[in-house]
Amino acid sequence: MSLITTPFSVRATAAEILTGVDLTGRRMIVTGGASGLGGETTRALAGAGAQVTIATRNPAAAKAIVEEFPGTTVAALDLADLASVRAFCDQWDGPLDTVVANAGVMALPERQLNAAGWEMQLATNYLGHFALVTGLRAALRSTGRTRSFGPRVVMVSSSAQLLAGFDFDDPHFERRPYDPLIAYAQSKAADTLFAVALSRRWAEDGICANAASPGSIHTNLTRHMDAATLQALGAMDANGDLLTPDYYKTPAQGAATTVLLAAAPMLEGVTGRYFEHNQEAEVVEGGPHTLANGPGAMAGVAGWSVDPAAADRLWEYTLAVTAAVA
Repeated sequence: MSLITTPFSVRATAAEILTGVDLTGRRMIVTGGASGLGGETTRALAGAGAQVTIATRNPAAAKAIVEEFPGTTVAALDLADLASVRAFCDQWDGPLDTVVANAGVMALPERQLNAAGWEMQLATNYLGHFALVTGLRAALRSTGRTRSFGPRVVMVSSSAQLLAGFDFDDPHFERRPYDPLIAYAQSKAADTLFAVALSRRWAEDGICANAASPGSIHTNLTRHMDAATLQALGAMDANGDLLTPDYYKTPAQGAATTVLLAAAPMLEGVTGRYFEHNQEAEVVEGGPHTLANGPGAMAGVAGWSVDPAAADRLWEYTLAVTAAVA
């Protein structure tokens, strides 16, 4: 199977992806869509005419975007709280064209658990999104292929998935030492596997699911990272001042791959793939060696992140643990 290529460069912005694309009448959800990459994703989609619902823990943070795009709405959603996720799904009314699973937390310095006992990065980045997307299946299915493209799910992943796969034996770091970046990597590998599982299980509904890596960007997502890690990434100097390495993108550029998968007509029917820098990525061997040439050289999707057997196993695992939470 050949890799899919597009005419967009690594520096293309989200707005440039949608040049000439009319999304009028399309209904879309962007989790964490009030700021950072999510904010740029919302702006690009709404700017092309989509009716975007920003799903966020802090609805007040979306005020500026709602004022800029009056057709945009806001709804409360805490992905680490399944009661909040279920309330959001229950309140959704009518068809749905696209879900962009963008919200996330990164590199929490200490192991934190949610009320269900789940490690917080896995709970927020993956388990909550699993409950959200599966809870909205009927809305996505009802949209059908009545327009220029069918319903889509975009899982925002990360090149961090190259560092570690999903640990089925100890996903919540109950026995192994907690590592902030490995916990983040696991959650992003899970997001990518979820897209693979959806593409296989929901094909009959006409729902396409893909994963996107935004690249490296200065946003609030990195607020928990310590100075040593940021310095190793070349993103902070010895005085604690932020730097912007050549491989970093602007937020508008970082949101481009997400928007490509969410709304570009050229990707109609494409499903179960992983994209980075606006192109489909090559499957590579994951592991610590992927950092050998520096974080800016990390590229590709780890085999463990797109393995169909692992995707099926993770699906069954997640169904069980989410169903166990009343």
